[in-house]
Amino acid sequence: MKNKKFIVFFSLFIVPLLFYIFLSLGIYKYANLPILTENVVDIKGDETFKDHFSIVCFFGDDFKASKDAISNVNEVIYKRFSGNIYFQTVVILPKGMEEQVKELHKRLGMYTDASKWKFVFVSKEELVTIFNSFDTPYTLDDHYASTHTFIIDRKLRLRGRKDDEDTKDGKLYGYDMFSVADLRNKMRKDIKVIYYQLKKSMEKEKRRKRERELLK
Repeated sequence: MKNKKFIVFFSLFIVPLLFYIFLSLGIYKYANLPILTENVVDIKGDETFKDHFSIVCFFGDDFKASKDAISNVNEVIYKRFSGNIYFQTVVILPKGMEEQVKELHKRLGMYTDASKWKFVFVSKEELVTIFNSFDTPYTLDDHYASTHTFIIDRKLRLRGRKDDEDTKDGKLYGYDMFSVADLRNKMRKDIKVIYYQLKKSMEKEKRRKRERELLK
C-alpha cells in the first residue's frame, strides 16, 4: 500500500515539477503555441476542421499564380507531417475549380500519398466569410487567394505566435507560402509544438488512468 501511495505522490507532484524545470531550462522553448483567434467558421460538407490539426490554404482561382506556394507547402509541410495523427491540409477554393483540382491532386499523388490533401469548394461569399473569421491582418486578392497558410487546431482555434521577431506587434497569424524559410523555420517548428503538446496531453491522460487503477 505504501508503494502505491509513493507512486501516486511521485506522479502527481514530482513528475510535474521535473517537467516545469525541464521547460524553464529552455530545453523546449515553447510549451504552448498561442491561440490568436477562437471559433473560426468551420467548413461544411464531408470535411471539417473539428478534431483535426488543419493547415489551411486559399489558393484562389488561378493555380498558375499559386504554383510555387502549392509546391512549397507540399514539400516543406505536407510531406513532413502527413503521417501524423489528426493532420490534414485543407484548401478552400471557389466553386468552379473542381476539374483543375482533379489534375492537381493527380500530380501531388505522383510523389506522395495525397490522401490528406482536402479540397473544399464553396461560394465566393462563403470563402470570404471563412477567411474573415480567422481575424488576421491579411487580405484575399482579386482571385480569392492568400499568400499565407494557417494553423487551425481541433477546437476551431487559429494558432500562431505572439513573440515573432518579424512583425510589429509580435503576432504571427499565418505563414508566407512563397517563403521556404518561413515555412521551414517558423511553421514547421510551430506544428512540432502542437504535436509536443498533444503528446504531453496523451501521456498525462495515461498517467491519470494508471493512478486511478492503482487506487482501486
